[in-house]
Amino acid sequence: MAESSTERASAHDLELVALTATGGRDAFGELIRRHSSAVRGLLRRMGADPALADDLAQDAFLAAFQQISDFRGEGTFQAWVKRIAARLYVKRWRRDAKGQAAAVLATEEGTDAIEARNDDRIDLDGALKSLPRAERLCVSLCYGAGLSHAEAAEALNTPLGTVKSHVKRGLDRLRRRLAPGRDFGPAEVDVHG
Repeated sequence: MAESSTERASAHDLELVALTATGGRDAFGELIRRHSSAVRGLLRRMGADPALADDLAQDAFLAAFQQISDFRGEGTFQAWVKRIAARLYVKRWRRDAKGQAAAVLATEEGTDAIEARNDDRIDLDGALKSLPRAERLCVSLCYGAGLSHAEAAEALNTPLGTVKSHVKRGLDRLRRRLAPGRDFGPAEVDVHG
């Protein structure tokens, strides 16, 4: 039995996906062990508190297990399950906002929350939390979950131009927050999309 767990631990994600598709629950357990921390981290960066991140990560892995035959291996398993988790978070966020997602996205909230740090430590989580919620969501979806701007716009039910604006402003604020006093030239401010 220890030999099979050793084999699972050394197997490639695609092998574990194939084993899971044929009923291998232990193989899927290995995928969870490998990737759950990254999924929870993404959800926390998007704005979920730790308990909600844990719940949504569990839901994302359950959905991935149920849809394992849909995974075609065109990207990594981790990216695939992160997209599922990001979509679940957005769905939850929209439900909690009771249909007011558009109003939140249009609001420039939290600009006073951006403060320069006195130490030289890079605190990406703190910097992301300082962004207005709309910018944090858009940046997290596009850079943390790997969604394109169009996919993020669809997930948020928001115009593509609005998502691009939030991403650009969010990245600009992150750059200023993480490197205060540094002057960014036009090539460094450019975002894809």
